[in-house]
This record gives sequence, structure tokens and C-alpha cells, in this order.
Amino acid sequence: MEKDERIALFQKWFSDAIPHNKALGLKVIGASRGFASMQLDWREEFVGNPETGVLAGGPLTAMLDGCCGMSVATMLKNPEPFATLDLRIDYVRPAEPGKPVIAEAECYRVTRSVAFTRAFAHHGDPKDPIAAAAGTFMLGTKGRVTRAQSIGAETEV
Repeated sequence: MEKDERIALFQKWFSDAIPHNKALGLKVIGASRGFASMQLDWREEFVGNPETGVLAGGPLTAMLDGCCGMSVATMLKNPEPFATLDLRIDYVRPAEPGKPVIAEAECYRVTRSVAFTRAFAHHGDPKDPIAAAAGTFMLGTKGRVTRAQSIGAETEV
């Protein structure tokens, strides 16, 4: 599968099909086995402090969670439901007003029941992060498999 096709597929299943991600306007900008990246464009309704124009933490948290989850999906051999078990985010500095934020996540280990991820949010330079995240995802949770959770098994990433 070509890069553009893969990004379009992940956009469809990880942003457009998940109402919260769609409301945030998250854009998938990269996806490969074990890796995912998304972009959150600055919008006035995401501002936490109107005096400074700095983004609130909620949209950044949601993007990092979604990006980490997408990295997990790229690693699954078979479709199975999964859910965020724990997500720790360290906010290093405020996001700059008016600039989009990029999240890059890696799923670096998958066990029988848990997947481990790490991620950074930045304005284009991963060495100058806005936030750093570490997440764990429980695999095989109750419920049905969503299309987003089965994407790694359905495609060659």
C-alpha cells in the first residue's frame, strides 16, 4: 500500500470515524508499523487562556491519546478491541498561539494483554517538545472490534 493510500485509510478510521477526533479536526499525517503521527490545527475554540491564545490541555491530550492508539493498531496481527489503560502526559511548555501541533507516537512493545507507547507533541521539531506522553493500552477488552482497531491487521503497514 502506498503512503498516501495508507494515510487516507488511517484518516478515515482514526479521525473521521471517531466523533471526538473528528470534532477536533485531527489530521493523520503519517502511519507505518509501530508509528503514527497526527496534526491538530490551532483553533480559537481550543484556546485555554484567551489573554495568551495558548491551547488548552484537553485537545492536546485527546490528540496524544488518539495518536498512541493509532500506533497500537498498526502493530496488531489480528483485529481485537483495545482501550487506553493509562496515559501520562508531561506538559513541557505551552503551545504557541496560531501554530498547528504535531503528535508523533511509537508503539514499542506489545505483550499478550498490554501495548506500550510513547509520544511527543511539538510544532515541527521533536527536539523541542510541547508535551511528552507515555501510554499503555489493554488489549482484548470486552466489546466488539471497531474498524479503527482492526486496521493494522487489515493492511500492510
